[in-house]
Amino acid sequence: PVLMQIYNKGIKNGLNNLKILNAEEIKEIEPSVNGIKAILVPNAGIISYKEVAEVLLNEIKKKKVKIFLGEKLESVVDSKNNYLLNTSSLNIKTNWVINCTGLYADKVANLFLKNKLDRKILPFRGEYFELKKESEHLVNGLIYPVPNPSFPFLGVHFTKMIGGGVEAGPNAVLAYAREGYKKSNINFSELFETISFSGFHSITKKYWKDGWMEMRRSYSKKLFTASLQKLIPAIRESDLIKGGAGVRATLCDNKGNLFDDYVIIEEGKSMHILNAPSPAATSSLSIGLTLAEKMIHKINEIPTFENNLKNG
Repeated sequence: PVLMQIYNKGIKNGLNNLKILNAEEIKEIEPSVNGIKAILVPNAGIISYKEVAEVLLNEIKKKKVKIFLGEKLESVVDSKNNYLLNTSSLNIKTNWVINCTGLYADKVANLFLKNKLDRKILPFRGEYFELKKESEHLVNGLIYPVPNPSFPFLGVHFTKMIGGGVEAGPNAVLAYAREGYKKSNINFSELFETISFSGFHSITKKYWKDGWMEMRRSYSKKLFTASLQKLIPAIRESDLIKGGAGVRATLCDNKGNLFDDYVIIEEGKSMHILNAPSPAATSSLSIGLTLAEKMIHKINEIPTFENNLKNG
């Protein structure tokens, strides 16, 4: 039933040439995959996000946009017509703000909302393995399991990378720091913030079995391999080598509800992207267009001296 929900959602969102595959048809496309039914998505693909970001950076520079790297936003002063943003080394006056700060989106939003936000970003690390060169033939494309609808993560999957190689993963374990890309990255202040949050207490009650399994898989290559074998039974522990990791900025409210869709809130002349779930990087240009349209609408609907002059 969940597979069919995903299929229907794809049709509704305008994806073309989706096809339900039976077990035999799956084998024709992915001979190593174990499955009863699947959705073939011809439009699916991946990007090299690092290269995309570099191209966007160059395009932005051509537009004479100023970019400041390595700045920490420390305070926001809100006056009637503008904001004064105080960073570690700069004071920036601006009329409009879009907050797209990922793992720190809630903290930045609270500087504008006077700490009234009832939601918090919880950092979940996703760890990957890579297939050894001689095992890459087991995967032809992008292979995803049907996700658990009550658990807002994709589950372990296989990704054939643009530059070659195959990634397997990720899991989903609580990171001990907002930027906890390694098990050894611990920020005690941020960790205490997470574990003392009422929403986190509710999550642990609801998902303690899933959480315990994810944690065990994080420390056991054998268990990680077993989860991959559900999709590709031929995978062996010896086929896997340690890969990289990412950290998901997962939004949670104080009742323990995890958000699996985009969450954008607007406050005065500011806009805050609090949740952008996978595949946020892949769809970043569409998200950017949506934000730009929203901001243009805000600018046009709020009376300003220039707008009044333009409208007579």
